[in-house]
Amino acid sequence: MTNITRRTAMGAAAGLALAAGLTASTAVSAQQAMELRFYYPIAVSGPITKIIDGYAADFEKLNPGVKIKPIYAGDYVQTIGKALTAMKGGDTPEMAILLAADIITLTDENAVVAIDDLIKSDADKAWLGGFYPGFMENAKLGGKTYAIPFQRSTPVLYWNKDMFKEAGLDPEKGPANWQEMMDFAKKLTKKDASGNVTQWGVQVPTDGNTSWLFTGLTTANGVRLVDPEGKKTNFADPKVVESLQYLIDLSKAGVQPPGLTSWGTTPKDFLEKKLAMMWTTTGNLTNIKGNATFPFGVAMLPAKANFGAPTGGGNFYIFKNIPAEKQKMALEFVKFMTTPERAAEWSIATGYVATSQAAYDTKVMKDYIASFPQAAVARDQLKYAVSEITVHEGQRVMKVFNDSLQAAITGSKPAKTAMEDAQRDAERILKDYR
Repeated sequence: MTNITRRTAMGAAAGLALAAGLTASTAVSAQQAMELRFYYPIAVSGPITKIIDGYAADFEKLNPGVKIKPIYAGDYVQTIGKALTAMKGGDTPEMAILLAADIITLTDENAVVAIDDLIKSDADKAWLGGFYPGFMENAKLGGKTYAIPFQRSTPVLYWNKDMFKEAGLDPEKGPANWQEMMDFAKKLTKKDASGNVTQWGVQVPTDGNTSWLFTGLTTANGVRLVDPEGKKTNFADPKVVESLQYLIDLSKAGVQPPGLTSWGTTPKDFLEKKLAMMWTTTGNLTNIKGNATFPFGVAMLPAKANFGAPTGGGNFYIFKNIPAEKQKMALEFVKFMTTPERAAEWSIATGYVATSQAAYDTKVMKDYIASFPQAAVARDQLKYAVSEITVHEGQRVMKVFNDSLQAAITGSKPAKTAMEDAQRDAERILKDYR
């Protein structure tokens, strides 16, 4: 994502105003200057911040007297920490992009307002109903909507078509199921005369987003890791153990590097032709498209009992303890940022999945997909997608789960023991919520 180098052209201000559904009544006069702070999860200035700054400036032009102040606060964990710290210190921000999986933490903290409570008009209700159901699954809680999808993603499988062709595989077809992925990876793995691997068949990163990519295996195996209320985990389910064993078996078969593999360097290894297939976020799509020196394919994650993948990425949240007029204007900004035209533009520029069918119906997105069909894969996978792990005490539960996954991957514990340990620890953490 940090390698994104372009932003597609914006429409004229009048056209954007129409697309956003904004009216003169939403404008604030210069004498009523209103600042809306907007926490965004990125650490340093770069192409993404330039896009966000541009959106903020465009909104300000349409709403004289409103100042959008993006605050680039680090990664997702750092951003939610800073936002909640500011709130508890009496300096509540107006908006933030935080993980979709943070919804329970934010509502437990009584930090964010239900979007339904801000919606008044039929047009607003139609806008709220226009997002893909797969993305709304962890934007809602207890029958209310607390978040709006923005930079959303799913993991997908990428492959090097030249390597497929060299291995005698159809370069236009990725592996459709677990067995095919294992079989393909064996054909794609290369060793030198000394027996050292020079080209890995596949890489599923396991060091930084272990649980997220692992959910692609468990969902495909027909099991959910948590209940819809985020109060119960199913880590010790036999299908979860089977999924973990398959991941371990990729390394045992010699087709994936042993031990923990790096989330951050996997796309780099793919671009440097060190591996033939990889699992990573669709958020890397623009990076791969812009830097690959070879033809590549993109496919849904391989199936076992069915296709499946987790959704991921960030949603817009509007905070509670701010004046009503600021909440109203924050909602206008969120609507502005999620118009079909802007969602299409954002998707093309970043690789994130556009969050509504209306965005895919725009001419710019239709033209883009016609020239680059790989961009449609993550959208098509949404029909099989589930929310990523979303639970009470999310950071604590995720730590014990990730630690247990990594213990099994590194050989410290058998898969069954690791998942039983994770389930026991999660039940202890969540017992007060049941």
